[in-house]
Amino acid sequence: MNIAENRQIAEIHHYIGGTVRQGASARFADVFNPATGDVAARVALGTAQDVSDAVAAAKAAFPAWADTPPLRRARILFKFKELLDKHHDDLAALITREHGKVFSDAKGEVTRGIEVVEFACGIPNLLKTDFTDNVGGGIDNWNLRQPLGVVAGITPFNFPVMVPMWMFPVALACGNTFVLKPSERDPSPSLLIADLLKQAGLPDGVFNVVQGDKAAVDALLAHPDVQALSFVGSTPIAEYIYTEGTKHGKRVQALGGAKNHLVVMPDADLDQAVDALVGAAYGSAGERCMAISVAVAVGDVADKLVPRLADRAATLKIRNGMEADAEMGPLVTGAHKAKVEGYIEKGVQEGATLVTDGRGHKVDGHEKGFYVGGTLFDHVTPDMTIYKEEIFGPVLSVVRVHDFAEAVALINAHEYGNGVSCYTSDGGIARAFARQIQVGMVGINVPIPVPMAWHSFGGWKRSLFGDHHAYGEEGVRFYTRYKSVMQRWPDSIAKGAEFTMPVAK
Repeated sequence: MNIAENRQIAEIHHYIGGTVRQGASARFADVFNPATGDVAARVALGTAQDVSDAVAAAKAAFPAWADTPPLRRARILFKFKELLDKHHDDLAALITREHGKVFSDAKGEVTRGIEVVEFACGIPNLLKTDFTDNVGGGIDNWNLRQPLGVVAGITPFNFPVMVPMWMFPVALACGNTFVLKPSERDPSPSLLIADLLKQAGLPDGVFNVVQGDKAAVDALLAHPDVQALSFVGSTPIAEYIYTEGTKHGKRVQALGGAKNHLVVMPDADLDQAVDALVGAAYGSAGERCMAISVAVAVGDVADKLVPRLADRAATLKIRNGMEADAEMGPLVTGAHKAKVEGYIEKGVQEGATLVTDGRGHKVDGHEKGFYVGGTLFDHVTPDMTIYKEEIFGPVLSVVRVHDFAEAVALINAHEYGNGVSCYTSDGGIARAFARQIQVGMVGINVPIPVPMAWHSFGGWKRSLFGDHHAYGEEGVRFYTRYKSVMQRWPDSIAKGAEFTMPVAK
């Protein structure tokens, strides 16, 4: 790229204290349009100084924001929700342009984010606590939930709108101030969100954005004024965030990777199961932490299931995500495309049967785009790399098992426990599956069981580091501290010193 071309490419910067700032960094990263393979923009990679500036702005804004009545905070979020509705398609277009997922899927992402904002608008009721009159000796006892202070979110490329909205609406509603470190691969939605929050009346400094990479993450982890960190990403990074954050005395929720299974029982409605697997495995090019990447075929159902999956994988409408009939778009970067294709080759080398090969897929007019076609493996075994590791691409593996018990044992033995599904017509099997499976989010005849905003999102085992799931009431607990208050007034105080604990009399 020559200098003249470089000057024509937009630069994406930070949002600190209510304004877009260029920051202290001389480092930039390319932001691609995955459909074409072209560089669409350059994003600044924040320094420790940029992080310090953002945290200072958030810290300065915290006292007044924490003292703002929850109802007034909720009214700002109501206005923000109204603006999100108005700019729904604008946000979705930014997602498609920088991530690559199809426009209809991007719109769905924005909708799921808005649902968390709607939940957070109920914060006056969510912060209601308990009061006990006259617990003993003229003493009343009640509890409070109070904000932590400056909190931060580190979010992934695959949901640049929804995942930040798992975090900051609840955090802000509870009275915290927020620093967002979005993915450097698709950073533009973060600045539109910041602008809409300001339009909604959010005071300057309450919400800040620092673009960047590991340097910005490490600065947030080490900063003494950051009280809590939320993270969504791969398990190795989640474990690092949790270890480093807690080492620095912070509260941390770190959501990690996944290897989600969908069990197809012999009595399942096969049409429904095939539709579920195709949508859940190949939607968003498999770049979802709730994507189904393993079909567990029980008994002889695989012989009927695999040919139908192969037909659908081979005929997916793969193209630029802005095209109305697109079913699947490109992967996010050329490097990630190469990584996914490397996994496909590894599956072949380790002896899995490659039924449909998505490597080398080309889209007319977008030959430089980062496309991989829908890929299907059969006869995958638990010792294979493509079964053990998270691929994060449009690759579906079929594992054959003899019976229900073997399917449950297979899933429970995996290190990840994010999401799982079972397709069956048997209520007894469904109940047993939901109770026995060691996974945080379970679907029965539902392929991607992402909880609604008033529930909470999170996995088990190495899919979650920390004690709290995301959003919902779990989010309120994460972003607040519990305080118990006991009160007695002078006219009820007995004369003389008391040497015992107060008890009911």
